[in-house]
Amino acid sequence: MTLSRRKLLQTVAAFPLAATLPRMAKAELSFGDATLTTVSDGNLILPAEFIFEPMPQAELAPILAELGVSSERLTPECNLALYRDGTNTVLFDVGSGPNFAPTAGTIVDSLDAAGLAPEDVTHVLFTHAHPDHIWGLLDDFDEPLFYAATHMMGRAEWDYWWNPETVNSIGEARAAFAAGAKRRMEAIEDAVEFFDDGDEVLPGISAVASAGHTPGHMAFEVRNGSNSALIVGDAIGNHHVAFRKPEWISGSDQDGALGVTSRQMLLDRLVAEQMAVIGFHLPNGGIGPTRRSSDLFWRVRISLTSTRVHRFIPNLLRLFRTSGPP
Repeated sequence: MTLSRRKLLQTVAAFPLAATLPRMAKAELSFGDATLTTVSDGNLILPAEFIFEPMPQAELAPILAELGVSSERLTPECNLALYRDGTNTVLFDVGSGPNFAPTAGTIVDSLDAAGLAPEDVTHVLFTHAHPDHIWGLLDDFDEPLFYAATHMMGRAEWDYWWNPETVNSIGEARAAFAAGAKRRMEAIEDAVEFFDDGDEVLPGISAVASAGHTPGHMAFEVRNGSNSALIVGDAIGNHHVAFRKPEWISGSDQDGALGVTSRQMLLDRLVAEQMAVIGFHLPNGGIGPTRRSSDLFWRVRISLTSTRVHRFIPNLLRLFRTSGPP
């Protein structure tokens, strides 16, 4: 199944209102003399087949039942990583903005709850250019929201979405995604900085190529002294099947087979180096440890014992914003 914005909004409309209320969550990881936090951009409401359609359904059903995951609709959180080391304030991705999904786009309110304004952000690092990660780049006047920040993107990811042929080759359902990405990239065209796999993008932050979800998807390894974490973006896109069956192709990945390779590589790295994982769509703020269980299945435990989580209910009027252009 391909997911268009129209399909996304139809799914939201069919879902009970109480389940669509975006919440501003904050989880914080102890990270030496720096802080590594997640701030919420709300959540998405997706038809489950968007993820599960290519998977073996007979094997999938008992896994979903065991983990209490719906086979009809998914409501993944949108968690943006925020790293502060006393010099830099680094935001990973910028969220959906007001024009993608009515349950997302809460990043400004979430930053405010964390004591920050958009102008306090010194750097924006993109994992990839899907709508829930880049459409929040522009403010209500079509100017960069994080105007004081240096914007940075992997070279391969930029080249893919900047290519005028992408809007024609990506498929009709995702053409609006490509058009929307290009419009926002144009706003930073003259100032964006590029990086490649393995580059130290900023002190303590290195790029990790993890293509598959998109052609140039990047994860980021963050280190400060003995502390380390891996910001995985959407390369590990959920807390259930991605960990239990990482070898299964996900319907959300543009290149399913390459997505499997990247997912398994990141999981191996997380456990081998005993790193915390920070996932854009993982639950409870998206920060936690990973481990490999004795039956060799991957499992994730998003633990709040070492994090502080704050939840707020935003103004209900945010649910009724008028949709604009892509």
